[in-house]
Amino acid sequence: MTKLTVAEIAELAPAGWVIVPGGLRTRLRTGSFPAGLALVAAIGAVAEELDHHPDLDLRYTFVDVRTSSFDVGGVTRRDLRLAGRIGELAAAAGVALDPAGVARLEWGLDTPGQAGVAPFWAAVLGLTESEDELVDPAGVQPTVWFQESGSEEPRQRWHPDLWVDPAQVRSRIDAAVAAGGTLVSDADAPSFWVLSDPEGNRMCICTWQERG
Repeated sequence: MTKLTVAEIAELAPAGWVIVPGGLRTRLRTGSFPAGLALVAAIGAVAEELDHHPDLDLRYTFVDVRTSSFDVGGVTRRDLRLAGRIGELAAAAGVALDPAGVARLEWGLDTPGQAGVAPFWAAVLGLTESEDELVDPAGVQPTVWFQESGSEEPRQRWHPDLWVDPAQVRSRIDAAVAAGGTLVSDADAPSFWVLSDPEGNRMCICTWQERG
C-alpha cells in the first residue's frame, strides 16, 4: 500500500476529517457515553472487517478517532476507506463529525546541539529517537522536535506547535489576538503562523498546507 501525499489526502479525504502529523483525525460528537460506546463497538466491527484498526479515545460526550498506516508511516487509501465507513456509521447514528475539535500539540526545542540534548529528553520523557524528533510509539505524548538555532542568549528554547485544520486557523488567531497576543509573522502561511503572548513567548499554528 502506497503512502499518499498531503495533497492527495486533502483531495480524497471524506468531509470532517483533519490532516495532522500522525494521520487522519476526527471528533465524533456523540453527546453521551452510551452513544459513544455503541459507536465505538460499531467502528470496531468495521475495523475487523477491513483488517485496519484506528486509534479510538472514548470520552463522555465524544469519541476521537485517528487512522494511519503504520507499515508505511502515513496515510494510505485503506485509511480513506476506513474514514469513509466511520463517517457512514456516524451518519446512521445521527452523530456529527467535528473537525474544529481536532488539534495536535508538538513541542519544538531551539538548540544548536541536538545530538547532545536529544538523548536526555528521550530518556526523561520515555520517547523514542526518530531522525530529528522524539516520538511516543503509542501516540499518546506530544512529539518533540529540534530546530537548529544559534547559541546566543537570550533565546526562547521551547515553543509549542499546534496543528489544526486550515479552516480553524483564522478563528484561533483572532481569539489569541483578542486575548492580548500578537501575530508576529504570517510569512510562511499557510504552512504556519507565528504568534506570541503579551510577554513575548512564541508559538506556531501549523497546517498541512504547502508541505511535502
